[in-house]
Order: sequence, then structure tokens, then C-alpha cells
Amino acid sequence: MALSAEPKQEDMFQSIGNQVNAVASSGAGGEAAEGGENFTVDEPQIVDNIESLCMNCHEQGVTRLLLTRIPFFREVVVMSFECSHCHFRNNEITSAGVIQERGCSYTFKVESKEDLNRQIVKSETCTSRFIELDLEIPAQRGQLTNVEGLLSLVLEDIEQDQPKRKEIDPESYEKIAQFVAKGRDMIEGRAFPFTVKVDDPAGNSWIEPKPDDAKGKWARHDYVRTPEMNTALGLTDTSAEDTEKFEDDDIRPDEVHTFPASCPSCVRPCSTHMKLVDIPHFKEVVIMSTVCDACGYKSNEVKTGGAVPSKGRIITLKVEDEEDLARDILKSETCALTCPELKLDLTPGTLGGRFTTLEGLLQQVHDDLHQRIWGDMADETSDSVEKETRDKWESFFQGLRDAKSGKKKFTCILDDPLAASYVQNLYAPDPDPQLTIVDVARTKEQEDDLGISDMRTENYNEDGSEKVPKEGAEKVEEKA
Repeated sequence: MALSAEPKQEDMFQSIGNQVNAVASSGAGGEAAEGGENFTVDEPQIVDNIESLCMNCHEQGVTRLLLTRIPFFREVVVMSFECSHCHFRNNEITSAGVIQERGCSYTFKVESKEDLNRQIVKSETCTSRFIELDLEIPAQRGQLTNVEGLLSLVLEDIEQDQPKRKEIDPESYEKIAQFVAKGRDMIEGRAFPFTVKVDDPAGNSWIEPKPDDAKGKWARHDYVRTPEMNTALGLTDTSAEDTEKFEDDDIRPDEVHTFPASCPSCVRPCSTHMKLVDIPHFKEVVIMSTVCDACGYKSNEVKTGGAVPSKGRIITLKVEDEEDLARDILKSETCALTCPELKLDLTPGTLGGRFTTLEGLLQQVHDDLHQRIWGDMADETSDSVEKETRDKWESFFQGLRDAKSGKKKFTCILDDPLAASYVQNLYAPDPDPQLTIVDVARTKEQEDDLGISDMRTENYNEDGSEKVPKEGAEKVEEKA
């Protein structure tokens, strides 16, 4: 008896363009009956309508759900509620995926009216800021909007109580009016440039990139969540008992240490493996690997240790052939990676810490960016993505593929303010003619970002309390 082929699972998340085309092609074959009210074929429905209780008047309203993919991002659920009784309306967006391994923040510089149309996905755990306006929007309902829409909605909310405020508190009315006017100038293009930033510890928010964005215009930064962030997201942490037990063990080279953790994908218990590795002509590093047997999640990263050096380091490698692609490379979490010939510019925090070969690093960059940009729809976005934008991304990815296969010469620059990155010297201990290492002073901005400006390592007692100078102690006694 012949076995029938397994039916292909229907993809519930398709781009809006593909869904509209499906409706158009299906509806074209249907013919209206007399009176034009009934159809011989059922018309496909893009949006699911669900009766829901209105929390404003407690009558029955309608919630509309749309499952779709956002180009260059991922699957989302767009929800819209409307009540015909009290005319209350509400809409929001929710990620259809899981909480990501790391939190993320995006910084985007708005320099023209076209930039106001950049899409923004703001999840319910995301905060956003307009830097020049000194305006912070706290975490609230999810939104699918653009830069202009995000700012306009906030200004409209602020203006709602202005008539009452004018009578009750004229002084506050004037200050808020000036604030709103400044925001309107941004929307109308009279206050360019300005910067918008979104920060989401769940990693499910996003600002749309363009392949021809200038350096520094659009930046993404991935970061490790704090225990407080994990608690707010409902993620469990390793128990205090297990943590204390692990801290009591010495970390010895050539031994794999295992300690309990929680999977950042499904939040079930899993194990994290750790090993101390000595890199020749560099330093000791810790390689960490997490594998979840429940959902198949895998991750690995590298942690460097030791004292904070007095200067940062810039490593420049000229890649000439396939032999150079086989060099070992360590890119720390604080390291920025730039390849001018490939138009590749990774900000610190992207990909986390990695210890691999140069070819492996390029492969990871290609796979990660390709997944973020196209996802599972590399062949399905022609209707929803401009051809010019698509061609630019394809050209970029082709350049990466040529580089990692040895068909293209390029320069790889590692800029690490903590000097914790490394590229293998094939001529060690002699100088490598293709490798340049320069120690440079850190900028004030780098010192602030790394928290070095706030560090204090002197004038402390044995119990950790700050020492009080003799003159200061006398003044304290006088006050007492």
C-alpha cells in the first residue's frame, strides 16, 4: 500500500502583500449570484473577527486579528478592537515569537522627512526616547508605527488636557506648549537632525534599517539582561543555592564546568557548560555554551577577564587569501567590527563574544543578518519590499559570501575599547606583515558607556565602605 505524502503545513504568517494577492486571485474566480449579495465561492478572510467584551461599556465589541510578517523583522500579531456601542477603539501589536536571548536597543538619527517614515515595532516591554526632546515613552501596549506616528501620538496625548491646564495652571500650560511646539517642529522637518532610541529587554522591538544608511545613522546594540529585567519578564533565574555552590568551585583549565540555568527561549531548566581556555600570545578566556533539550535552543559566547587596561586597541587585518580566513579570531562583547570593502559595520554588543575563525565569524554575521533581514521569506517579499531595497541587500549579502569564500580581498578592523579582542598572528612571535595592532586612548563616550568613568578603586575600607578624609570626618563630628 502506497503511503500518501505528508501534507505541507500551512504558513499562518505571510506578508501583507502575499495575503492580498491570495485574496485577489481567489476572489477573481467567484461569480456573484442574482442581486450581487451571495457568492458561489467563499471569499478568503485575511483578518480574524472575534467577539470580545468592551472594557469601557461592558457590551460586546469586535477584535480583529492579523497574523503577518514584517519585512526585515519577524512574525507579529496585529490586533484592533472596536465597540459599536460606545465607539471605543484600541489597537496594538504583539510579537508572535519568544523572548530573545538578549535585550536590544536601536538608535536612529532622523535627518530628512523620508526618515520619518521608517517603521518602528514597539513591543509592550519597550521604552523609547527622543533624545533632543528629552522625552521618554515608558513601556506600554505594543505598536506598529513609524517615527512620525510615534511622536505624533505622544504629542496628542500631552495636548489633551491643555485647555483645562490653561485655566488652572497657566505657567505649566506655557511650558508644555513650548514642548509640544518643539515636537511639532521635528515632525514638520524644521528641527533636523534628531535621534530616536528604542530599548527592549525582551529583544522584540525594532527600527527599520536601509542598506544604504550612512555609518552612525542606524545602530543596533544587543546586551545581556540584568536579573531585574529577567524578573520583570517572568524569566526564572538560577537559585541562590546553586549559584553559591558554583561560586565555591575553582575554575581550572582543561575542565568543563556545568551549572544549572534557565533556557531564554522556553524558560525550562537547562545546563550551561563553561571551560577556561588559554589563547597563546594573548590571555585566558572563558567559553560558555548553553543547550536546551526541551526546545533545542543553542548558544555559545566568550567572556574575557583580567584587569581593565589603560588603553583600548584597534586591530587591522588585511585579508589576502583563504589562509587568512582560517586565522583564529576573538571578538569580545565590547568590540566593534568594520570591513569597509564589504560595507559591514557591527556596533559593540552585536553577536556577543565569539571565538572562531575569520571565515566562521563572517558566516555567523551573514546568517544572523540574513535571518533578521529576510527571515524565512527570501523568495516571498517581492510584493512587499521595494525592488531597489531588495537588490541592495542582495548585493551586500553576495559581497559577504564572496569574502568568506576567498574570492574578495578586504580589510577587517576590530576596535575594542577594552583591548579584549584578538586575531591570530601567523608569524608569532615575529611581527605579522598583514596585521597591525595599535593601542589608543579611550574616548570619554567609551569611558561612560563602559562605566569606567564611575568606577572607584581607591580609598575604600576592608569592608567595602568608602574612606572619609580626616578633614571630612571632623566636619561630620561637628554636625553630630
